[in-house]
Amino acid sequence: MRSSDGIAAIDIVVNIWTEEANRIRPRRDGFFGGKMKVRDDTLAFITHEEMLRRMDLAGVERAFLIASRVGRKGHPACYHMPYELVAEAVNRFPDRFYGLAGIDPYEGMRGVAEFEQSVREYGFIGAHTYPHWFELAPDHAKWYPYYAKCVELDVPVQMQVGQSMIYDPTYPLRSVGRPITLDAVACDFPELRLIGIHVGIPWTEEMIAMAWKHKNVYIGTDAHSPKYWPEAFLHYINTFGQDKVMFGTDFPILDFERTMSEIDALGFRLEAKRKMLRDNAVRVYKLPISAHGGDDK
Repeated sequence: MRSSDGIAAIDIVVNIWTEEANRIRPRRDGFFGGKMKVRDDTLAFITHEEMLRRMDLAGVERAFLIASRVGRKGHPACYHMPYELVAEAVNRFPDRFYGLAGIDPYEGMRGVAEFEQSVREYGFIGAHTYPHWFELAPDHAKWYPYYAKCVELDVPVQMQVGQSMIYDPTYPLRSVGRPITLDAVACDFPELRLIGIHVGIPWTEEMIAMAWKHKNVYIGTDAHSPKYWPEAFLHYINTFGQDKVMFGTDFPILDFERTMSEIDALGFRLEAKRKMLRDNAVRVYKLPISAHGGDDK
């Protein structure tokens, strides 16, 4: 379960993709199979066992499964993945999966209480959200109770930054995730570990600037094929940002094996590659595992 350089990778952004989970999601075959080019043998669903088989082939040891809260519950284009479904997967495969709790800023303190339960009772290791699904930028006040709870629980929050897509043609959404909006959040919550996922494209240099300015801001590499990563991002990973970037796929948006193959082809320095693929996630999420793979007993 290791890359070509012997690194047991940790993927910080993975969608649960079982038949049960995909009955909860609105069908978006045109989006996933079309614009996102998800494999035909993946589009409908895959089992946990098949996901783990593919992770093994790619050298991905562990994955963070998201219990996504995608827009406001009740709208036909939106859905909330039950925390319990991800918790069940984590309980079945505790050496391979961790859980992340999706958050909905419109649920207020009820949502905050459910998020706290996911951490304290289900063992989830952080929060996850898509600001565009709520058309609320990361620095909007409705997110702040969740940020405060993350600080209290000592867990990170990861959120999409960069432009959003048209996932449902009947429900177009604005791109509110400019990386600069993390600036106010990092100033107001210097103890909060913030991860801007999806690279920040087309504002990647703005995302790099935020991670360079704030010691508590990090970048996730998911959702964009490595062979298309901007040159500034490649330089950042390989040099002064090597402690600030974490590997992700946003599976099934990116295939595990193809993504790892593309990363191998980029020629990163070994230390920078190891930090991106594993060490930074272990440190930022405070995982009880070693730098080289396996449990830290």
